[in-house]
Amino acid sequence: MTTPPPPPPGYGPPPPGYGAPPPGAAGELASWGLRVQSALIDVVVPFIVADVIYYVSHVLGALVWLAAIAWALYNAYLGGETGQSTGKKMAGTKLINMQTGQPIGGGMGIARYFVHILDGFCLLGYLWPLWDAQKQTFADKILSTVVVKA
Repeated sequence: MTTPPPPPPGYGPPPPGYGAPPPGAAGELASWGLRVQSALIDVVVPFIVADVIYYVSHVLGALVWLAAIAWALYNAYLGGETGQSTGKKMAGTKLINMQTGQPIGGGMGIARYFVHILDGFCLLGYLWPLWDAQKQTFADKILSTVVVKA
């Protein structure tokens, strides 16, 4: 009886730590549902409210839109500076650098907010954490960040 041939390269067992938090991570990777929850609080709901108010009054709606933009940028800064935006704090998650396990800084938090534009193409980047081993969006991959449970 002969021994079966070895599997082709790249098809063996997963490397140690596959699917586990990165080395510097402080905890378990956050689920996609928790990430969506924090995004709803930080970005989506404020803009929906602004849209509804804009439908009633264009002038007041425009002011609320400006407030929603300010709220989103503030939360992006806060998320980078402390690791927790308002939404992340309520969802119990934290944004960290993969290598250090520390918050990425306010400026990088705002940069990450704008890099999320890449995630918006066909919404693919926002769905990517559903099957990615590190549960990262494209923005997270580019900036070497992960979202973990706080």
